[in-house]
Amino acid sequence: MHVIGTVGLPGSGKGEAATVAREDGIPVVTMGDVVRQETADRGLDPTKDHGTVAQALREENGPAAIAERSLPMIEDRLEDHDTVLVDGLRSGTELDAFEDEFGEHFTLVSIEAPFDLRAERITDRGRDASADNGGEPLEARDERERGFGMDDAMDRADVVIENTDSLEAFHERVRRVIREGPTGDDESEPTPEQSEQNEIQ
Repeated sequence: MHVIGTVGLPGSGKGEAATVAREDGIPVVTMGDVVRQETADRGLDPTKDHGTVAQALREENGPAAIAERSLPMIEDRLEDHDTVLVDGLRSGTELDAFEDEFGEHFTLVSIEAPFDLRAERITDRGRDASADNGGEPLEARDERERGFGMDDAMDRADVVIENTDSLEAFHERVRRVIREGPTGDDESEPTPEQSEQNEIQ
C-alpha cells in the first residue's frame, strides 16, 4: 500500500501530477472536489466561492475536516489498487491526519513554482473565474492557502519537485516518484528537515 499526497500553491502543477497518476492507472482522490461538491450543495458558484466554502468547512468541522472527508474515498480505492494519489493537501493538520491513518505508507510531495509562472498557468487553464470576473486574485488565494497552514505541510514534505522546466520533464519526475517512491526523484531538493539531518551526519 502506498498513498501519495501532493501539496502546493495554486498553479504549481498538482493537477498535472494527478494526470500522470491517472495515466499510470493510479486512482486520484482530489480534496478540492470535496470542496467543489460542498460548494454546489450550498447553492454557490464553485468558480467563485470555492475558497470561502473551504474555509467554512474547516471553521465548522475543524482544520482536518476536508482530509477526514477524503479518507473513506481513499480507503475505498485502496481495496482495488496498491497506490492512491491524494491531490491537494492544504495544511500540516491534514498531513497529520493522513500520517496517522497510513503511517510510513504515506509520502508527501511538495510541488513548487514561482508566482509569475503559476499566475500564467492559472490564466491559461481557464478553470477559475478571473479577478475581473469576480474571482479571487492569486495573491489572495496564496494568502488564504498559507493561512490554512500550507507552509507547514510543504516544509514537512518527503519530496520537493520544482516545476519550472518543461511539462514533459515535470511529468517524468512525478512518474519516478509514483513508481519508485520518495527515492525515485534524485533531482528533488531536500526539505529543511532533511538538510538539517544531513548536516548532523
